Amino acid sequence: MSPKNSAQEPDDPVDSAGADFPARVDGVAGSAGSGASEDSGDDGEHVGPDSQANASQEPGAKGPSAGRRFMESLSARSRGEGWEKPTGELAKYRSGWRAAARFVLQRVLFRAFVNSVVTPEVKAHRRVKSIRGPFVLVANHTSHVDGPLLAMSLPWNQGRFLCTGAATEYWFEQGWPRRAFVRTMLNAFPIDRGGSRKHSGTSRRLLRSGVPILVFPEGGRQTTGKMADFSPGAAALAIGVGVPVVPAAIIGGYEAMPKGRNWPKKGRPPVRVVFGEPIISDEGESAVDFSGRIRERVKDLYQLHHDEVLGADARDEEETA
Repeated sequence: MSPKNSAQEPDDPVDSAGADFPARVDGVAGSAGSGASEDSGDDGEHVGPDSQANASQEPGAKGPSAGRRFMESLSARSRGEGWEKPTGELAKYRSGWRAAARFVLQRVLFRAFVNSVVTPEVKAHRRVKSIRGPFVLVANHTSHVDGPLLAMSLPWNQGRFLCTGAATEYWFEQGWPRRAFVRTMLNAFPIDRGGSRKHSGTSRRLLRSGVPILVFPEGGRQTTGKMADFSPGAAALAIGVGVPVVPAAIIGGYEAMPKGRNWPKKGRPPVRVVFGEPIISDEGESAVDFSGRIRERVKDLYQLHHDEVLGADARDEEETA
């Protein structure tokens, strides 16, 4: 299942190194964006090739916004290839044979299990299927199965290298079976707890190496079925490295397997995973503001599909709770 104490937010603040990372957009290299300060990790700007192009336009000229131009370039082949080649420890996160093993685990074995205990459904915005290169996948956190459920639900071209963080002391230092499980099943990387900085910067380096990352910014599984506030860490990471965010909503996960249960309820309850349109930060937008916008997008996806999956009666019960 999904790792206990898996990372709900990036393990490190974003520093200004992200400002110098050369992203390629439609074959044109340029600055991917300026990162937040090392001290705060909460602020930053996105200044990319598109905003530079807009700045050179005639005053009053009308054209596509920087965000729109960037969105149209997400499917460019050059964007998928214009990232650093991972070396050393990072190389395994883009390993072809490991990806093949995950395909079997996630999309054959785990899918068979999921289909036997819940009634799953996936909906994805068309732009998700055309993304080339890394991104930050942000979702609400409803149950232990969220991690592998999201991983198996993404289109394979976008999800084959998807990784997430897992607590070092629980998953990487308690014997090889646990370590092998999360690395093989979820392409997991270690996250330090308790003030250690041994693996600091891993999430940022993975993104720069073309590896997408899954983040649960609520900080833990929901305890009431209602979405909690989002930590700005995921937004700061996306701004600093200059990558888009894919918002995702899991509807029915809490109802099927609320916190405190280790097995879904009987009757194969419905669970839907919805991937929304990728978004990027606006020029000059802080990580806190961008995080709020991401949360609203996830919330909108959840509410849009709530009644269809769970019924209007369930909404009435939630509102009176």
